[in-house]
Amino acid sequence: MKIIRSISLMAALFAVFAVPCSAAESPAANPEVLSDGTNARHKRVGNMHQTRFIEIFLATRDPETGTFVAPCYNTMFMPEGIPVSKDTAPQAAVAALDFKQIAKKYSVLGASLNGPKLWLPDWTEIETGKIREFGDIQAPWVAQLNMGDKLEGVSESTPYKPTSIARKSRLGWNKGTTVVLLDSPDGTTWIMKGFELGLKPKHTYDEFVSKGSAMFQKLPEGWNVRVVTLKNDLIEKPEGGVAWIMPDEFFNVYDKTGPGMTNYTP
Repeated sequence: MKIIRSISLMAALFAVFAVPCSAAESPAANPEVLSDGTNARHKRVGNMHQTRFIEIFLATRDPETGTFVAPCYNTMFMPEGIPVSKDTAPQAAVAALDFKQIAKKYSVLGASLNGPKLWLPDWTEIETGKIREFGDIQAPWVAQLNMGDKLEGVSESTPYKPTSIARKSRLGWNKGTTVVLLDSPDGTTWIMKGFELGLKPKHTYDEFVSKGSAMFQKLPEGWNVRVVTLKNDLIEKPEGGVAWIMPDEFFNVYDKTGPGMTNYTP
């Protein structure tokens, strides 16, 4: 997938930052990672629901616009596919990551972690690029986040504030899959795509789903929580290669649904 520069995951593709950036000492003016999506190839991955993963963001400046961007790398999309264990980010390997060294290695302004998380869609069609090494973890390029004029980590990001990301991937939730939805006062419905585990999980996904709205303590006024079982397949394909994503107060990540994003609003 060709990198789109004037957009805003995580996520991550699928998320937002889950730890503050660790800065490199001497970042390059035009680091090689900015080209990691140039020759990306399309692939489809299934059996993904509740796969454990991380994303790593390498923050730098776009040499053309001067704004901050962050190529994103996701452990779920290695050539060998989803393992039987559904764990693509082993705890010990994630805990050992040195983000200062990662930033230095790739000559970027900072490196950040999203996750560990559980991936909630059932399948994804995505374009993946160059594979990079992060300690004992490997992950291919999957997207590029546009952070605008401010370099920040998740501790500085705002829950329930949408942002956009360059993404041409298709993903889907199968009929019969249980999903967590947030409805905003403007009529937008957001679907949880990534459930935050972190390195010290406070609760399981099943516990979170069973409690539903009772889990939320900082939900903005007028917002609503729903836990539903899908009656039809839900397919997401962002128009124009730009998706809208949003974190909640737990660093779970949601995707916008509805016209221009999904085949229907759940």
